[in-house]
Amino acid sequence: MASAARKLQLNPVDPENLLDPVPFYKELRENDPVHWSDAVHAWFLTRHEDVMNGLRDPRLSADRGKVLEHQFQLMGLRPESIREVTDTFKRQMVCKDGSAHLRLRRQASAAFTPQVLDSWRPIIHRTLVMLLDKLRHQRQVDLVPEVFYLMPPIVIAELLGVPAEDRERFQEWGEAVGHLTSTGSTTNMVELARQANEGQGRLNRYLEALVEERRRAPGDDLISHMLRFQEQGGMTTEEVVANTSLLLAAGHLTTTDQLGNGLYELLTHPDQLELLREDPTLLKPAIEEMIRFAPAVPFIHRIAVDTFELRGRTIRKGDIVFLGLASANHDPAVFEDADRFDITRDPHQQKPMSFGFGSHHCLGAGLARRELEIAFEELLQRMPELRLDETQLPRIKCHGLLFRGFESLHVRW
Repeated sequence: MASAARKLQLNPVDPENLLDPVPFYKELRENDPVHWSDAVHAWFLTRHEDVMNGLRDPRLSADRGKVLEHQFQLMGLRPESIREVTDTFKRQMVCKDGSAHLRLRRQASAAFTPQVLDSWRPIIHRTLVMLLDKLRHQRQVDLVPEVFYLMPPIVIAELLGVPAEDRERFQEWGEAVGHLTSTGSTTNMVELARQANEGQGRLNRYLEALVEERRRAPGDDLISHMLRFQEQGGMTTEEVVANTSLLLAAGHLTTTDQLGNGLYELLTHPDQLELLREDPTLLKPAIEEMIRFAPAVPFIHRIAVDTFELRGRTIRKGDIVFLGLASANHDPAVFEDADRFDITRDPHQQKPMSFGFGSHHCLGAGLARRELEIAFEELLQRMPELRLDETQLPRIKCHGLLFRGFESLHVRW
């Protein structure tokens, strides 16, 4: 009985561990930091040192295209039913290593310099104000569908130069793909795959036309910035499309979840909320603590391209390795009192893994931080009595390992 209970406790996808993962992270960090999971058929690294090293270890490849196809096949999906999705995924920089990754990232980075990002602050602020103005006569609302779910894709669409009349369907296409990669086991995968593949195809065709238009008549939008960086080996149209699709998905799903995660922690730690209200200069360290304490992406996975030893365990070529970003952020070897939410931490002394590390550090991290800063500054100013709605409990989204956020977060003010 004891061994069965322990096996359940160490199952990464056990519902209790998905709902409240911090004790699970602690157990693995302390007793089995390089853990093999029979349930997921993969390795899990949970210590900060191992996660950081894993993110820059050339023996752990980001080229997970074949792994994705294999996972979909295990779900009962035929390769041709998800061809648009898998082909697009393989062209994205997140699935490239070495010089192939550097070539794509270098071109995309032209659109994410601090100067360019700061020039987009008015767009972010204008989008948020538009959404909050619709709530001006209310005193209670679910912020996830009304604000957090809408703000990031509207911002991304505007940064891409997508006309306002196209944004609703543009967002729908991207959502269909996101649902395929963050779904639970009870979902009708065949129907979801059909919707995702159709959505990806329509999104790709739309973006192809947009890219060609920007080649002919560049502007100040994100795609135009990417296309200006045209040295030898620049992106093909297919690669620009695939990586623009990546920016849409990453900028939508993760920032939406991080907004909800951050607000929940702030509202359930009233002492920290009061500190922030009394001292608005704590906003930036507060954002960093939200990102550290409750990241939107708890894990990122890699595939071993060589066999090697780590802490006495043998990771074999072809094995999938999950790097525990959230667990690393709670490692007491790096963060003092790591399980305490503390907005007074010095962000310059922190090394959270939430946005990755090394060459694959999240390209959109600067944009996400600006969206979070503007959102929380505006929310706290407009809603001085902001609190959770005690009559409608938050509903967390924890269907899998790669994304974590809220399906609903009702508040009052």
